[in-house]
Amino acid sequence: MSHALVQNTLSAAVASRIEAETPADATGVEALIMAAFGPGRYAKTAERLREGSRATAGFIARRDGRIVGSVRLWPVVVGETPGLFLGPIAVDAAVRSDGLGAELVQACIDAARTAQAGGVLLVGDRAYFERFGFVAAPEARLPGPVDRRRVLWLAIGADTVSGPVRIG
Repeated sequence: MSHALVQNTLSAAVASRIEAETPADATGVEALIMAAFGPGRYAKTAERLREGSRATAGFIARRDGRIVGSVRLWPVVVGETPGLFLGPIAVDAAVRSDGLGAELVQACIDAARTAQAGGVLLVGDRAYFERFGFVAAPEARLPGPVDRRRVLWLAIGADTVSGPVRIG
């Protein structure tokens, strides 16, 4: 079997594990996020930013009919640049070493490219997200306390961003 055929087969298998979130998934997604982050998530600046907004897109992974992975994209504006805010990303503890987190992130990146967003903003671990092309975005100012070293940007239409971050 050729390398290209193996790669295409693997890509198709990976893609099939991720689905678009539907309204019927809301309860399962909320339960997964609560299990991953607990009630302390409500105190985070990222959660404050998502309040009062509707997700632009959401993606899930299922195993045996149960939601085991979730991530959403939210409309934001950074300074004057429209973008998408990624998060929260949650993966069930039983399948965290299965690569679902990376697949969920890639689904968001693909959706952002399709939406022709200026880029994707997130608050996360730079070492993990660099492999997707995220870089530090120290000039993006979120509305509350945040470790500025964890504010990251993936350029799609805008190479860099600066200014306050607000709901888009």
